[in-house]
Amino acid sequence: MAVPASITEFLKRTNAAYAVVAHPTAYTAQEEAAVTHIPGRQWAKTVVCFADGDPILAVLSAHHSVDLERLKGLAGARSVKLAKEEEFAPLYPDCEAGAMPPLGPLYNQRVFVDESVTKEEEIVFNGGTHTDAIKMRYRDFAALVKPVVGEFGRPPGRR
Repeated sequence: MAVPASITEFLKRTNAAYAVVAHPTAYTAQEEAAVTHIPGRQWAKTVVCFADGDPILAVLSAHHSVDLERLKGLAGARSVKLAKEEEFAPLYPDCEAGAMPPLGPLYNQRVFVDESVTKEEEIVFNGGTHTDAIKMRYRDFAALVKPVVGEFGRPPGRR
């Protein structure tokens, strides 16, 4: 497969500097980081949530999980829940299920980035398929998606 045209067109239209990283098929962020030999802290996984019924994108390091209470506060929402595949798949018709990139402006969705991701010079994230990723400088990503940054990532073993 290749990165869907909608994603590459969006990146080109915004003059974003990026590289495509092809990799063996992988389905979880930690598997993708492993098969690409990229540290999990640099792999920015996208988690689709619903904040007061609206889809939002939570972006955090591969090995972290989302603290929904903290994300709720950051989003200024009354409720936040993780989206199920059958709820989010139709929102990204150009992507394989679970391989959507954290490019909120492309999908008219707000983006929330865990502050741990901001410490990385470069980040890598899904490119719309389970065999393609996109690598770019974090500061270029931030300029492109204008995320809300806060602390909502939970490291392994932390409740």
